Amino acid sequence: MSFDEIIERRGTHCAKWDMMQPIYGVPATDGIAMWVADMDFRPPRVVQDAVERMAAHGVYGYFGNDSAYLAAIQWWMANRHGWEVAPEWIFTTHGLVNGTGLCVDAFTAPGDAVMLMTPVYHAFARVITAAGRTVTESPLTVVDGTHQMDFAGWEALLTGREKMLILCSPHNPGGRVWSVEELQAVAEFCAAHDMILVSDEIHHDLVFPGAKHTVMPLAAPQILDRLVMMTAATKTFNIAGAHVGNVIIPDPALRATFGKRIAALGISPNSFGLHMVTAAYSPEGAAWVDEVVAYLDGNRKIFDDAINTIPGLRSMPLESTYLAWVDFEGTGMAPAEFAERVEKGARIAVNHGGSFGKGGESFLRFNLATPRAVVEEAVERLRVAFADLQ
Repeated sequence: MSFDEIIERRGTHCAKWDMMQPIYGVPATDGIAMWVADMDFRPPRVVQDAVERMAAHGVYGYFGNDSAYLAAIQWWMANRHGWEVAPEWIFTTHGLVNGTGLCVDAFTAPGDAVMLMTPVYHAFARVITAAGRTVTESPLTVVDGTHQMDFAGWEALLTGREKMLILCSPHNPGGRVWSVEELQAVAEFCAAHDMILVSDEIHHDLVFPGAKHTVMPLAAPQILDRLVMMTAATKTFNIAGAHVGNVIIPDPALRATFGKRIAALGISPNSFGLHMVTAAYSPEGAAWVDEVVAYLDGNRKIFDDAINTIPGLRSMPLESTYLAWVDFEGTGMAPAEFAERVEKGARIAVNHGGSFGKGGESFLRFNLATPRAVVEEAVERLRVAFADLQ
């Protein structure tokens, strides 16, 4: 398929394009939406075929016999990540924000604290605080332009109420693919402080050449008794609207606790999502992923090369995800000023770095999963918006 095709998404109840004007003031007519983390590409044909078969049948009843769905997840994790998963370990949630909320509900109590390595995906903090828990923000440091973990600094921030650590692996918004050594250090940190480790690996299929993602159970098998894995096909295949994710729990005791909350809340998946994931996790889907990663790799190189020529701007090297993390600190501008130049001057809707927690204040996040012509137009607009610095 051609990822260069411009697909009109305005007027389709698309959050990314239809909400950029009411939220950011970026005009719908000629604005560029680079905020919400979904792609402007169609999923692989095998996924579309599955949906069309459902539509052709025309009866949308309850889904039964999920053995093929579970087998597809097992196949994907074994073939793409080298991890053998038992089917009984897999719970299906309404996406991974829902999965995060269920983990917080199942494994912590009101008043407990949950540790986040900030800046990090903003929905984590939203879910945690809405559940009556508090967030312990443990800022990442920036060394040689990339995020690094600061375990010594984090020790001093602990309150004693932390019961869980949520890891974003690969990291959103920084795009880091954590090394095996870093993952092992996270696991040891959680064990030393008796915390459940929730590893959100939703971006683990979108890794660029030169980086290698390792799933946490393989990096630190010694902590399976406190590990909860979260994975999904939704980011990988651009099917986020299906709201389907996997919470995979190897430990029987943790699994029983989580299963009780699932049962108590009456959680069950929608049939469209199950059909789409079953189709996506296949050799055809794998070939499409390889193609889209190669295309995104081209986009990130064009974007980074252009951004890094604008004085005061610096794009963090992207190892994974399609979400560029750009530092505007060198402009000397306050966040409101550089954001206004991007939104009002360049007419680009982006995520504000401060929403990702401590350490994100001088950054903006740009979504590069869009046709290359759009990326090229965006960087040209940014050059003009900051022309006085050049």
